[in-house]
Amino acid sequence: MEPTDPQEACFEAGVKFGSLYHQFAGTPISPDSAASLAAAMEEAIENQPFCEAVTVSVRTEVLENAISEGGADYTELTGRLIDVEMRIEYEGVTVETSMAMEDGYPLMQVDEVQE
Repeated sequence: MEPTDPQEACFEAGVKFGSLYHQFAGTPISPDSAASLAAAMEEAIENQPFCEAVTVSVRTEVLENAISEGGADYTELTGRLIDVEMRIEYEGVTVETSMAMEDGYPLMQVDEVQE
């Protein structure tokens, strides 16, 4: 059975999230570099096919707390430090997705599918 356009659009969203998370996890981040890192993440993922928009928001208070718990002026990027929203458009289907912390885990999810 061939996948439907909405299924393909959701698959594309998953590819983008996997790329975003695993490409940037572990990157050094500080309050001074947070905005430029978020912008670089957005721009890198928006280069991929069918990706229309990406918004990466750094959770500033969580970042500052992580740094204060460590021994340096930075920490490494993990899912708990960012919230992400992404819009994928594939063959007339728009998929709205997001990533946010849920029960201590960065959960990536499909929020809405519009045909």
